[in-house]
Amino acid sequence: MRATIYIDGASRGNPGPASCSAVILAEGLPEREYGLFLGNATNNIAEYSGIVLALEQARQLGIDEVAIFSDSNLCVQQIGGAFKVSSKNLIPLYNRVRRLLQYFSKWEIHHIPREQNERADSLSNRILDLHKLISQP
Repeated sequence: MRATIYIDGASRGNPGPASCSAVILAEGLPEREYGLFLGNATNNIAEYSGIVLALEQARQLGIDEVAIFSDSNLCVQQIGGAFKVSSKNLIPLYNRVRRLLQYFSKWEIHHIPREQNERADSLSNRILDLHKLISQP
């Protein structure tokens, strides 16, 4: 089964309160939205966390081919092999993504403009807004 996945990560403050999200669209399955509040993190950590979340959920759904779309050019280029991962904070997440990708018979990752990633972007921001609401005294 093949899925189209949109991911996003957001950080307010960079580092600051952060979240990630994934939208999974697969034939024969209802559309799925996933999101997590990450605590304090950088935007790049949040973006990578979105990819990890998406791949873990896709595996659980029995998906074996994924096309991932992200508005993070850095993540896309690093995972695709065009850019080296030099940040010590990103290396563990990069390695986790690469391990998870081994479970898929076929995968691809693409950079898209933020305007084409509205659903995942909106979900990440809603998570941050909700966390702010529930954490206020």
